[in-house]
Amino acid sequence: MIVTLTANPSLDRTIGLTGPLVRGAVHRAATTAVDPGGKGINVARVLHGAGLPVLAVLPADVGDPLLAELDERGIPYRAVAASGPVRVNTTIAEPDGTTTKLNTPGAACPAGTLDTLRHTLLDHADGAAWTVLSGSLPPGVPDDFYADLIGGLRGSGSRIAVDTSEAPLLALATRFPESAPDLIKPNTDELAQLTGTDPSALENAAATGDIDPAVSAGRALVEHGVAAVLITLGAAGAVLVTADGAWRASAPPITARSTVGAGDSSLAGYLVAERDGAGPADRLRHAVAYGSAAVSLPGTGLPGPGDADPTAVTVTAVNPVTPSPRPLPHS
Repeated sequence: MIVTLTANPSLDRTIGLTGPLVRGAVHRAATTAVDPGGKGINVARVLHGAGLPVLAVLPADVGDPLLAELDERGIPYRAVAASGPVRVNTTIAEPDGTTTKLNTPGAACPAGTLDTLRHTLLDHADGAAWTVLSGSLPPGVPDDFYADLIGGLRGSGSRIAVDTSEAPLLALATRFPESAPDLIKPNTDELAQLTGTDPSALENAAATGDIDPAVSAGRALVEHGVAAVLITLGAAGAVLVTADGAWRASAPPITARSTVGAGDSSLAGYLVAERDGAGPADRLRHAVAYGSAAVSLPGTGLPGPGDADPTAVTVTAVNPVTPSPRPLPHS
């Protein structure tokens, strides 16, 4: 079983346009779609589609439209009572794959709701293969919520994956190695936040084929207790860094239609391969295959095994990078 936590779930409404988005203009939608959203829910949807047993934990009231969408897709979940309706996020998708996202903050999460959410997660994570802590935090939740959860999960026997950003991510890093997860999945912006690196330098280097800065930053996280660092680099592919080595994967050629859910799909693809007993290189291969498949799908469509082609992804081992990684700025 893989348990995912989505503390700030959403209903994702996608509007597909027939042409480029023009600010201030009137547009007629070519397509519309509504999907259950939030990063942890996205991961659960991909894992469920791949046939893995999964449980999504989230705050939502009985009768909330989000739960109806999960029921319709057959996604198992445990919902705790919330303080208001689930937020609605809007994605505007242009024909060339450009996506514009309008995300609302979500309902406040008072202490009582937060305690129930925490206990529900810990109960179901006991004995789970993985627990995934993913996405933003709703208003009223302390930035160190994920760091505290990792402490509570240590005795559960479950490995822990984290995919978040900004204040919750920095609060997590402040408490490394105590709060270091088994797997963390930063993009270049998030990796820069964690390591004090220039995000544009990381991105520009990766775009030209130089992944040494990303690998060096990943090694810094490993030195601070993170077991595996899965770094997504957009069109440049991804990098995986562990204590045993580093690998890079090149993304296959695709026609980009939407970047929504690509990172979540990459994380899910990694877990799919891990649950099949794959080694690091093949885990990375599946991560990039699933992430690329998500980009090739419209709106908030998420890939199934039939959409992802790991054989199209090239993975190579990376030689050690010198000098040694510098300390994290948050240590």
